[in-house]
Amino acid sequence: MIKPHGSDELNPLFVYDTAENEALQKEAESLPSVLVSSATAANAVMLGGGYFNPLTGYMNKADALSVAKEMKTTSGLFWPTPVLNLLQDSNGVKAGDRIALKDPNVEGNPVLAVMDVESVEEFTDDEIKYIAQNVYRPSPDEAHPGVEAFEAQGKVCLSGPIQVLNFSYFQSEFPDTFRTAVEIRNEIAERGWKKIVAFQTRNPMHLAHEELCHMAMDRLGCDGLVIHMLLGKLKPGDIPAPVRDAAIRKMVELYFPENSAMVTGYGFDMLYAGPKEGVLHAVFRQNMGATHFIIGRDHAGVGDHYGAFDAQTIFDEEVPEGALDIEIFKADHTAYSKKLNKVVMMCEAPDHTKDDFVLLSGTKVREMLGNGIAPPKEFSRPEVAKILMDYYESIK
Repeated sequence: MIKPHGSDELNPLFVYDTAENEALQKEAESLPSVLVSSATAANAVMLGGGYFNPLTGYMNKADALSVAKEMKTTSGLFWPTPVLNLLQDSNGVKAGDRIALKDPNVEGNPVLAVMDVESVEEFTDDEIKYIAQNVYRPSPDEAHPGVEAFEAQGKVCLSGPIQVLNFSYFQSEFPDTFRTAVEIRNEIAERGWKKIVAFQTRNPMHLAHEELCHMAMDRLGCDGLVIHMLLGKLKPGDIPAPVRDAAIRKMVELYFPENSAMVTGYGFDMLYAGPKEGVLHAVFRQNMGATHFIIGRDHAGVGDHYGAFDAQTIFDEEVPEGALDIEIFKADHTAYSKKLNKVVMMCEAPDHTKDDFVLLSGTKVREMLGNGIAPPKEFSRPEVAKILMDYYESIK
């Protein structure tokens, strides 16, 4: 199986030994504690699950600025986005302290992780702006939700290793879908897959997405597909994870051969960082055992901040050769061709005009579903559309 990023073996930071986990939870009751941001909590979940391998905890200022500038830490490890524990103030925490990190997303704010604080530093306004500009690359004339969420966390940076005690709400709310990188690697091995392509989604999958996955599997000669859903915080208006999960599972059940596709999810808050987040997504997928990763049009984008294929070209122009072992399957926009009576990549149909494709905007699709109208079968499987129509009916 493909090696994880940065090490020979996966090193998840979750404390799997039951006795040790219980002892740490008891110890945490007497430790100073801080209530972390949702983004910091999501980082802990990803560190715990092995997705952030080989990181051992939260980055310090120097590493965060180095990663923002040139996608590598001060020690030379390739890494695309800072992994931080940011606070509004230090809460009296100082270097050398051992503290409990409390979860903002679970009632009662239980302890999520125990942290050994190596440094307490503060970013200047200019440094925060520098990170935002280099990681999120926002357009100057449009608000960027990722930048807003990043800047709202605060400027005080706690760095150091952590021991993760639970997976927040992801394991309890999505028991059939949430999987760590460790668990996905184990299941890939159990299924006997050797070549695996991963597909990232934060939306339900329509016919074009389904066919794109089939195309990638066929062209790459893969024996397995991992559909990997984002289960964390999205932007307002996005369809909730349980609804997406049900729709995707129905699609796989009906339209994929047995033992060819896994439906899984991971606990992370969407950054909407476009190209840099595309690279981060590739790191996740290498760590969970995928050999290939589909990156399509406007991957991890939002609004008009990025070019349609910026998340593909960054692998050619900015990711050093050999930095990652996973290979990228570059996909164009896919749509149903009226001429050919099948879904194609639009770039592979040069004799087509826009009118030769079945194209519906997201707004139009939501409007149709909200009115109880199924999109055409060339756009969405009827069984998938039914699940989405039932959801929109339920929120009227």
